[in-house]
Amino acid sequence: MTGDEIRPSRLHWWWFAGALLALAGAVLVSIMLGAVDLDASSIVASLLDRLPFVNIDSGLSNREEAILWELRLPRVVLGGIVGATLAVAGGSYQGSFRNPLADPYLLGVAAGAGLGATIAIAYGPSIPSTPFGPLPLMAFIGGIAGVAATYAIGYSVRAGRTAVTLILAGVAVASFLTAVQTYLQQRNAETLREVYGWILGRLSTVGWTEVWMVIPYVVVATTVMLLGARRLDVLSVGDEEAVSLGVDPARVRLVMVLAATLGTAAVVAVSGLIGFVGIIVPHTIRIIFGTSYRIVLPLSVVLGAAFLILADLLARTIAAPAEIPIGVITAFFGAPFFAVVLRSSRGLGS
Repeated sequence: MTGDEIRPSRLHWWWFAGALLALAGAVLVSIMLGAVDLDASSIVASLLDRLPFVNIDSGLSNREEAILWELRLPRVVLGGIVGATLAVAGGSYQGSFRNPLADPYLLGVAAGAGLGATIAIAYGPSIPSTPFGPLPLMAFIGGIAGVAATYAIGYSVRAGRTAVTLILAGVAVASFLTAVQTYLQQRNAETLREVYGWILGRLSTVGWTEVWMVIPYVVVATTVMLLGARRLDVLSVGDEEAVSLGVDPARVRLVMVLAATLGTAAVVAVSGLIGFVGIIVPHTIRIIFGTSYRIVLPLSVVLGAAFLILADLLARTIAAPAEIPIGVITAFFGAPFFAVVLRSSRGLGS
């Protein structure tokens, strides 16, 4: 992406309102459909009944209420959080590196999280997976460690503050961590099925615990990324021009990458690796609404949530009663989309 491609603009309220309506529709449809179908009016009544000073009979049985509040709604909310975070992180990476192919796994987040998860599965205690158990903890630590290694290598060379150097360092780190993960998988073949099940992504929950666990990280990370949208617009004209305008490219890049990585590592710890969300959503927004990051990032939060909620709906209904890993669904749409973006991109930022 080059500076002359930026069309200075602002986010119109009706665009955001339309995105919120799309998200509300995705949430309602996803809650309605499943092994047990729920009526839309009953769902709305049950939701309203939980408000203070409101008493409405939803007409749902105790079993249906349990399905709604303990199974389906937590999964939908978690899917929205994961999708929103991956989408806004993808837009932030693309703005930070002026690279249209950047996504939340660019700097070793996925490879580090995958290695951490593999270690937890292969060598951790044999206890059921919980949000505070060894698997999500090791995945989170691995994701953060992957980015830390990338920055350590990138900043150890003279050109370490440029985007291309950090990208190349990320490729090197990701390749090394993936090699270690493959070695551990070969040494522990009995855990292959569980490892690949996590790598392909899933949104199974044990209630609201996962949601409350990731919200603090996601809120902080997303807030930082949204506040940095204007600086990403300045960064898009090039590092030298940004400096002349009073913006420190290295500092902006570091803050945005750290925020994107924190959010990504948090959601990956509970959802596994779900690819392409950070490419599909921001690029679709650019095509329809404009390239300013003051437009791309806020809409990515809302439409990223809607996208992954609908993808999860397909994952759990298209082959019912079996469930397809959600990473397979996002890859089905994301791989051809990635090819189109690759073909249309003019080159990498520097």
